[in-house]
Amino acid sequence: MKFSLFAHMERIDPDQDQKQLYDEFIQLCKIADDGGMHAVWTGEHHGMNFTIAPNPFLNLVDLARHTKNVRLGTGTVIAPFWHPIRLAGEAAMTDLITEGRLDLGIARGAYSFEYERMMPGMDAWEAGQRMRELVPAVKKLWEGDYAQEGEFHSFAKTTSAPQPVQKDGPPIWVAARDPNSHEFAVQNGCNVQVTPLWNGDDEVESLMGKFNDACAKFPDIARPKIMLLRHTYVAEDTADAKQAAVELNRFFNYFGAWFKNERDISQGLIAPLSDEDIANHPFYTPENMERSLVIGTADVVTERIRKSEALGYDEYSFWIDSSMSFERKKASLERFIKDVMPAFQ
Repeated sequence: MKFSLFAHMERIDPDQDQKQLYDEFIQLCKIADDGGMHAVWTGEHHGMNFTIAPNPFLNLVDLARHTKNVRLGTGTVIAPFWHPIRLAGEAAMTDLITEGRLDLGIARGAYSFEYERMMPGMDAWEAGQRMRELVPAVKKLWEGDYAQEGEFHSFAKTTSAPQPVQKDGPPIWVAARDPNSHEFAVQNGCNVQVTPLWNGDDEVESLMGKFNDACAKFPDIARPKIMLLRHTYVAEDTADAKQAAVELNRFFNYFGAWFKNERDISQGLIAPLSDEDIANHPFYTPENMERSLVIGTADVVTERIRKSEALGYDEYSFWIDSSMSFERKKASLERFIKDVMPAFQ
């Protein structure tokens, strides 16, 4: 099993300096690289200080200067916000600059907040259809001399400029949850990214089941890779794990509030949630987080990941976004590298 880091700049307080947050993001990625992780992933979001990443290619090009070995992945670009020619070209340029280290993760997107501002009137169904048109178009543009008459984008014969360094282009990963998304990815020769979010091991098994069913449906297509993305905290002791569960419960309360898109937002920040708001959430609780996320001392975390490895996951991505302090994120990541990863070598 390979291990990677999934990270963004996180800003939940207007007093947090954005340059400092970016510098801390870079430091975490350097720790991952120095510690022997396989890849670093960062996503795309707009107008949200909760996860600051308006163009992940910029971050990855900068990370290429600060790292030596890690693959550099978009986790993920939001398909409906991209024209196929633009995505093919910008991804290829990133691949060129990073000397062939790019992995291209693509998703339909999740936040109606972003849909309303970037593509007013678009719903999740249309976003998914746009992704299904985009992925094969990008592959064809990398090959060159491709024309399209599509539902969403039509263009005359075009070639990606530049073309990627990697043969056949960077590996493409599709964020999948429902069976149709898994089937689309497998049928189009794409790897798959999955996350159970706040759900537990049952969801991890369910997602793998959908992937296996998709692979079985297309037996003539080589089995792609599948990556599991989970919030992870390697604790110093039991008390530290309890604190992490409280912190990650607060994170998911904010995640859920952004997803519902009902609270006032000012200067890119959501109206603060009170302790009472958090305590009254119908299913987010610290106890649920400790049970469902991967939180615990190194031996506990190792055992949880072994279960995922046994299911057949190829890559485990350490989702570090948590609204914790940089110091707590750093300590957890360093313990993961020192005390968990060696058990899988």
